[in-house]
Parts: sequence; structure tokens; C-alpha cells
Amino acid sequence: MNNKLHTDKLKIIPLGGLEQIGMNMTAFEYGDSIVVVDCGLAFPEDDMLGIDFVIPDVTYLTENYSKVKGFVITHGHEDHIGAIPYVMKKLNVPVYSTRLTMTLIEKKLEEHGLLQTVRRKTVHYGQSVNLGEFRIEFIKTNHSIQDACALAIYSPAGIVVHTGDFKVDYTPVFGDAIDLQRFAEIGRKGVLALMCDSTNAERPGFTMSEKTVGAAFDRIFAEHQSRRLIIATFASNVDRVQQIINSAAKYGRKVCLEGRSMVNVIGSAVELGYVDDSAHTLVELDQLQNYPPEKTVLVTTGSQGESMAALSRMAANIHKKIKIIPGDVIVFSSHPIPGNEKAVSNVINELSEIGAKVIFEDTHVSGHACQEDIKLIYALVKPEYAIPVHGERRHLMAQAQLAESLGIPKEKIWVLHTGDVLEISSESARIIGKVQTGGILVDGLGVGDVGNIVIRDRQHLAEDGIIIAVMTLEAGTNRLLAGPDIVSRGFVYVRESEDLMEELSQNATEAVERCLERDISDWSKIKAELKDRLSDFVWKRTQRRPMILPIIMEASP
Repeated sequence: MNNKLHTDKLKIIPLGGLEQIGMNMTAFEYGDSIVVVDCGLAFPEDDMLGIDFVIPDVTYLTENYSKVKGFVITHGHEDHIGAIPYVMKKLNVPVYSTRLTMTLIEKKLEEHGLLQTVRRKTVHYGQSVNLGEFRIEFIKTNHSIQDACALAIYSPAGIVVHTGDFKVDYTPVFGDAIDLQRFAEIGRKGVLALMCDSTNAERPGFTMSEKTVGAAFDRIFAEHQSRRLIIATFASNVDRVQQIINSAAKYGRKVCLEGRSMVNVIGSAVELGYVDDSAHTLVELDQLQNYPPEKTVLVTTGSQGESMAALSRMAANIHKKIKIIPGDVIVFSSHPIPGNEKAVSNVINELSEIGAKVIFEDTHVSGHACQEDIKLIYALVKPEYAIPVHGERRHLMAQAQLAESLGIPKEKIWVLHTGDVLEISSESARIIGKVQTGGILVDGLGVGDVGNIVIRDRQHLAEDGIIIAVMTLEAGTNRLLAGPDIVSRGFVYVRESEDLMEELSQNATEAVERCLERDISDWSKIKAELKDRLSDFVWKRTQRRPMILPIIMEASP
């Protein structure tokens, strides 16, 4: 009997994506089956010096490899697909997604040489896939990238609806509106839990349709017919680029895409027929010189002020092919992601300094549902439990309050932390434990080889620099043959601090000689003594704590 009770319960385990924007990944476990929704990366915090991005720790999945039946992906944004190549090197299981999402995943797998080994299946809206004890149905939604979907996850314990990132758009630029009818039909069957996007849960009202941006573009094109236009937006926002192409065709301009990710995504969308360029508006960068500047539009990456993105390079005048000139009109068709405000502001200032006109209002709508849209989904799905996902703590709490205002009892609203194991059935829900989670840091080709200690060292070096003391000892006798020579980087400007460097050298010599007088021959003890002596001296003289690195070399007599 006890065993039967146990198998009636579904485990929901968020492995990333809560308490932050990015790194989305959730495992669903029932019996001997695990299905994973999304596999995203996060961009580094300011204090993660030199780190390219962060991926979720999948230790729990590797430990239960035999149970993992597959990954189902809701849409093609980096925070949902970016970690796939790294995770697939550890867990080679099938990946299921819609068409555009799969094309973007395949480009990533190709870069990592995994295209031949990872099994993939493209799914259409309304289709279901059976994965062990689960059946997953893909439901059409709207978002700021094509082919986004929600998931109905059928398990013996009940149905969980996972919205993915979504908005309700009744007039999408391409394709159909969100399939609200299907949400309602599933709601009538009885839904155990709703896991709903919380990104805009603090914002009242409805999210505007993407089509409203088209009108704003038309106005900008009409007002600036004698100037070159440069529009910065998210590479993945296919509909936004479509509307720029529409306005450009209307006003007789050619459109050029710049930025690797922009060319990649929009190229894929054109191939799949998701972007209509029947007026042959798109041209290559090299062809731009054939047209007068006022007859061109440049669509570029860098709307978030990223230092290596195309727009930032143009603003800093280090772009190889494009030079911003006074009079250019630069449109920021995005809002800064929380934390990027300063970087965006810096780029705008650089562009203004050159003499460009910068426009950043009315040319962006969110890809996420605001409060009224979230309420609509709750009203249709009528879940027994509410589990807010996708957002920082404040976003999750805002959605929890919304769910409560809709009549869901407080004890049936679960705001989870990453790693919590929520065991849920129609009778009860409780957190039964925690699994190992965290961020694995990716630096260049190194995955996980940079940890907290290395980051701490980098911060130390960035703040106070380094002093290296090099000396040579005679083998056997430990007599000091040369040094200690002092080398410093990032500590003081040596040419103007010769006295300080001289005193450092004297202190180092005294420390080593004291060790040798006391017959200390253990190199680690000599190094420790040297470190302490120099550290004390430097602190007294400068109130700084540079990293001190003694190096001892051995020479034969």
C-alpha cells in the first residue's frame, strides 16, 4: 500500500531559473522516468571576472542518467537552449522542440561537433511525445521569438501545465495567436499545477501586441527619410526584424543584418519561411556601399550594451566595416535587461558624442505576459497548485500574490528555490529534500575549471595587483645565491616608487636570511615567512593587500 502511495506522487525539481533571469531548467520525475524542460545558460554577474557564461549543475541528472528520457525545449532563447551542447556531452538523450528552436539548437550542436551524436525530434503544435511515464503536449503560445510553446505534462499523478516564456498576442506579426482554446480544454480535464512565467508579474495591465511596434517604425522611417537608420534589437526577435523589413520596403530602403547571432537567427528564419522578404529588401554588408546611406537600414546586435556586440564596436569606432557619422539615427528597439542599464547608457553616450541621434522610446514591447494576461491563463487552466517560475524572487512573489487574489489557497502556492524537490499529488504537496545545484562557470573552452577560489583570486588581482618575489637557493646548503628580486603588476607604478620597491627587496632579503639563520630548509615555511613579512610591510605603507607570490628556484653548487 505504501509503495502505491509513493508512486502516485510527481517530483518537480527546478535545477535553475529561479531567483534569477536565465539558466532555466526543471526536471520532472515520476517512478523511473525523468523529463527535463529547457536547458539554458545565464550571463555572468559583474563580479565573475573573465567568465563568458554560466550553465546549470546537472549532477542530479548524471547520477540518475538511466531515468532521463529526454529534454523538451519551450523556445529558442539562450536562457533556454544555451547550455544544451555542454549538457549533452554528459547526458546524450533525445531533444524535442519546434522547428525554429531546433534549427537554433542544431547550429549550437554543430559548433561543438555534436550534430551526429545527439538525437533530435522536431515537434509541431498539438503533437505529443511519450517519454517513459510522461506524455508531453506542445501548445502554441506567443513570445518575442517564433515557435514558442507551452507544455502540458501528463503524468499518472496529474497534468502540469508549463507556460514557457509567453505573452498573449491576438495580432501576432507571423502565424497564429496563442491557443487559448487548448489551455481551456486542458483546464476542463483538471490540472494539478500551473508553472507560469513570472517575468512581468509586477506589471499591471496587458502586454501590448508586437504589431504596435510596426507603427512606431513606420513613423521613424517617415520622419528620417534623409538619414541612415541603425536599429539595435535582440537577434532572436524575428517578428521585430520582419517589421523593420516591412517598413524598409515601404520607404524604399535596403536592410542589412550585422552581428553574428543576428545573421544566424534571421538567416534560419528566412530559410524556414518565417521571414517574408519577397521585396528582396535584405542585402549583404558588402553590398551596402552600392546604396546611398539614406536608402539603407542596418539591423544590429548590441541593444544591451554588450562590449563585443556590433553596436558597441561601432560606438567605440572599432568596427571594421561600419563607421557612425554625425546625423545617423540610432534606434534602441529593446529595454535594458535588469543589470545592463549602465552599459546601455554608456553606448548611448558614446553615440551621442559622435553626433548621432538616439531614439529609444516606443519601439519595444515585452515578450512576457503582464498581470491581466497571467490571470487569463490561471482562469482558463484552473490549477489546483500554483508554482511560479522564470524570474527573480520578487517576480515569483508577485505572481504568488496574483494566484492568491484569484482564489488559490496560500498553502497551494509554492514559491520554490533552485534545487528544492517538490513532491506533489492531488492529495498533498511538500518539499522532501534538496538536490545539488549551482552555476558551472564557462571561461573560453574551460567548463567548470574556474571555481570560487579562482574568481576570488581574480577579484584580488583586480583590486590590489600582485607582487612576485623571485630568489635562487643553492641545492643542499640552501644558501641564497640570487635575489630576492621584486616584480609587481597592478600594484604601484614602479618607476615612481623606486624607494618602496627597494624597501620591499630589503624586507624580502631579511625574511629569507632569518629563515636560513634558523636552519629552516622547508621551502613552504620560507615562502610563508616571506609572504607574512611583505604583506605586513605593504599594508603599513600603502593600506593595500596585493597578492604576494614567492618563487624559489634551486641551483646546483
